[in-house]
Amino acid sequence: MSLTMARKSPLDDPVNAAHAWARYRRIMRLLMIATIFTVGFALAILFAYNGMISVHFYIAVALGISLTMLLGGGLMGLVFLSNGTGHDESVDNHMPSRDELWSPPED
Repeated sequence: MSLTMARKSPLDDPVNAAHAWARYRRIMRLLMIATIFTVGFALAILFAYNGMISVHFYIAVALGISLTMLLGGGLMGLVFLSNGTGHDESVDNHMPSRDELWSPPED
C-alpha cells in the first residue's frame, strides 16, 4: 500500500481562512439571535400555561434549549465551513479495495 501526501487545504491560505471564519462567525451570530428568541418564546409559553413553578425549572429549560441549539448549530456551521471552502476535497479518502483487505485462503 502506498502512502500519498494529503493535498493542501484551501484553509491554509490566510485569505480563504479569514473569509471562511468570518462566515462561520456570522452564522453563529444569527444562531445566537435565533436561540435567544426561541428561549424567550418557550419560556413565555411555559409561564403562560403553568405560571411560576420554580425558577430552577425555567433555568433548566433555558439552558437545555440554548445548549442544544448552539451545539447543533455550531457543529453544522463547521460542516458548512469545511464543505464550503473545499477543505473536504483536500482529504485523501482512498479506501482499500476488497482484495487489499481480504483474500480467501488458497487451498
